[in-house]
Amino acid sequence: MNVGIIGLGLIGGSLGLALRDMKLITKVSGYDLNKENESDALKLGLVDEIIGFEEMKKRCDMIFLAIPVEAIIKILQNLKDIPKSTTIIDLGSTKVEILKSCPDEIKENFVAAHPMAGTENSGPKAAFKTLLNGAVVVVCDDKNAGENHVKRAVEILSHAGMKIVFMDSKSHDHHVGIISHLPHIISYSLVSSTLKEEDKRNILLLAGGSFSGMARIAKSSPQMWSDIFKQNKSNVLNAINSFKKELEICENMIENDQWDELKAWMQTARGLRDIL
Repeated sequence: MNVGIIGLGLIGGSLGLALRDMKLITKVSGYDLNKENESDALKLGLVDEIIGFEEMKKRCDMIFLAIPVEAIIKILQNLKDIPKSTTIIDLGSTKVEILKSCPDEIKENFVAAHPMAGTENSGPKAAFKTLLNGAVVVVCDDKNAGENHVKRAVEILSHAGMKIVFMDSKSHDHHVGIISHLPHIISYSLVSSTLKEEDKRNILLLAGGSFSGMARIAKSSPQMWSDIFKQNKSNVLNAINSFKKELEICENMIENDQWDELKAWMQTARGLRDIL
C-alpha cells in the first residue's frame, strides 16, 4: 500500500515514522506547503519521498491530512477527483465542521479521525516514532464512510499502536472542548496574566514545576489553536463558562474563610487520580 501524508509537522512526521516500520506499507510519500518542512522530513527519514499534491492523488492508496483544521476544510475541496478506491483520513482536533464540509463526491472515501496525542512542539524536527503508540484515536461518524475505507483506516491506525474509539462527531467536539481545548486556553491565560505583572522578570525566576507544567502547552502554535477554537467555538465557550463557575466557587470560599469547604472541594477534584 502506498500512503501519502499531507502536512509534515509533529503529527504527520511521527505518523510517517510509524508507517515506515509497517510491512504492509510499500512507500510513504510526503507533501507540505512549507518547502523547508519537506526538506527536513526527507533528511530526518520521516517519509520515503516528497511528491507534489496532484501526484499524491494519483499514486497513493491512502492519504492522511495532518494539517490545521481550517486547512483540512479547504483541501477537501481539492480532493473531489480522487479515485473511489483511495482512503482519506483527517487527523484534525475538531470533527463536526470538517465532516459537514466534506464534499459529497468523497464522503465514501473520508474517515474522520483524531489521535489524542501531541506535544507543545511543532514541525518535522519535533516528530518521533512512538508519539502515537498507545494513544487513543477517535474515529467519528464512521457510518458515513464506506465500510472498506473505515476497515482499512482502522487497520493502519491499529498497526501504528493506537487504540480505536468510535464516537459521534458532536460528542467528540463536546468532550475535547473540555479535556483538550480548555486546558490550552487556561495555559495561554495563565501565561498572559503572568506576563502582565509589573515585575515579570523576577516573578518568572520563581517559576517552578507547577507553573512550568501548566504553562508548557502555551508554547503550542497560535495559528493551529486559533483555528481549533474557531471551529469548536460553542463547545469551547461552554467549557470556559463551566470553568469560570468553578473559579468563582473557589474565590468565594477563600474570600469567606470557608476552609473546610475549600478542602472538601479540592479533595473531590483530587479524586481524579483514581480515574486516570
